[in-house]
Amino acid sequence: MESQLDLNRERVRARDKWTTLLPDTMAGVTSVQEAAYADGALSVKHKRLIVLGIALGRGCTNCVLGQTVRALDTRAMAEEILETTGVAAAIGGTMGYGRVAPRCGAPRGDGQALGPS
Repeated sequence: MESQLDLNRERVRARDKWTTLLPDTMAGVTSVQEAAYADGALSVKHKRLIVLGIALGRGCTNCVLGQTVRALDTRAMAEEILETTGVAAAIGGTMGYGRVAPRCGAPRGDGQALGPS
């Protein structure tokens, strides 16, 4: 299995290629994202944590990687990110834990990490 850092580098390369191939489309996407994630009633950090939880629940590895990086960029603490993963797992019940845990390296019952580290 590839490391999360390798997967993230590939995600960034793919995004950059899309930007080169579809500059007008990607400019529109970027504009919508900038508006959606701007400070407002919710801080940028809280918005990034919310979307991280959604990405975990939906099982979107690329989204999880990108939103984790962006949450860290807003100075989200590891504890806040871990709590977000717990909320994402809780909303999905047992199936939610099964989807979220492998994406965040959660421990198995024997104390070993589950999923990528």
